[in-house]
Amino acid sequence: MTTLRDISRHLGLSVTQVSRALNNHEDVSEETRKRVQEAAKELNYQPNMMARRLVTGRSGIVGFVQPRMPGPEESVFFMHFLAGLSAGFSQHGRQFVLHMADREDDPLDVYARLVGTRSIDGFVITEPVMDDPRIAYLRENNVPFVLHGQTMDQPDFPFFDIDNVAVGYDLTKHLIDHGHRDIAFINGIEGSSYVHRREVGYRRALEEAGLPYRKPFDLRGPMSENTGLLETVRMFQSEGPKPTAIVAGNMRIAKGIFTALDAVGLSVPNDISLVAHDDLLPDVMPHKLPVAVSGTTSPIAESWGPLADHLSRFLDGAPLQDVQKIAPHTFIKRGSVRPA
Repeated sequence: MTTLRDISRHLGLSVTQVSRALNNHEDVSEETRKRVQEAAKELNYQPNMMARRLVTGRSGIVGFVQPRMPGPEESVFFMHFLAGLSAGFSQHGRQFVLHMADREDDPLDVYARLVGTRSIDGFVITEPVMDDPRIAYLRENNVPFVLHGQTMDQPDFPFFDIDNVAVGYDLTKHLIDHGHRDIAFINGIEGSSYVHRREVGYRRALEEAGLPYRKPFDLRGPMSENTGLLETVRMFQSEGPKPTAIVAGNMRIAKGIFTALDAVGLSVPNDISLVAHDDLLPDVMPHKLPVAVSGTTSPIAESWGPLADHLSRFLDGAPLQDVQKIAPHTFIKRGSVRPA
């Protein structure tokens, strides 16, 4: 079995230099880090987890708790998510484990049991809600974690996110700039942090333009094709004002909106303008919809590497400000919007 000493002899570096390079310490040059990592791969080096735990008090294992089996629509995404995180942590010499909780389990009891084993150094948390109890528990017990998202204005933990306030604002503002005044928003599940932030952006754009906020136009539901279909049909079959434009939380919702509009005899963009946020999910792409949909874009798959990097570096002692990032998004104009 290859050891750190074998790598140090191979490269003519000290064992300390090799160790710090493999653990991505900031005082190691990029050139040295690359040499060491390539040598470790060439010599088939595998970190000794038992030795690491004796020296550092850590196991080298990080975890993710999944509260339920993903449905058919989410299964492909879930596998990409697990593969991306596993590969990311592997690059940092860490093992990534998945814990499938029982449907009846209290999530906090699950975390308490796992923390009690002292076998997991930290956790990846996704899909945060406002005042998330998982985050409160881990913070109170000084358990390291990285969050995919945000829950507070000045977080004291590692996170990776996009600016969802700006996403909601940019999508709505684009429709306002094309003369639309009656704009609906089919958003995600009530209580989710990113849903709240996108609503803030949506309402900010309306307010800046002097437009009223209409509760019946601000809709919630799972980020699915079915949500887009049902909520759109309800809007156009109900009494009261109808929107001339719709903001969709993602491309799955947008796909459902197309189906619903066709069912009620309307089309994009002739009757209704449509914008959406695109996570670049593999199962639904903008150019494969009946009309290519304009909107914001930020590939969700590009989150997995940074999440693994942030938690790994934080466990190795990186400053908090170096493991908190809000990634940019872009706006792409296609053919789904026309002037009101």
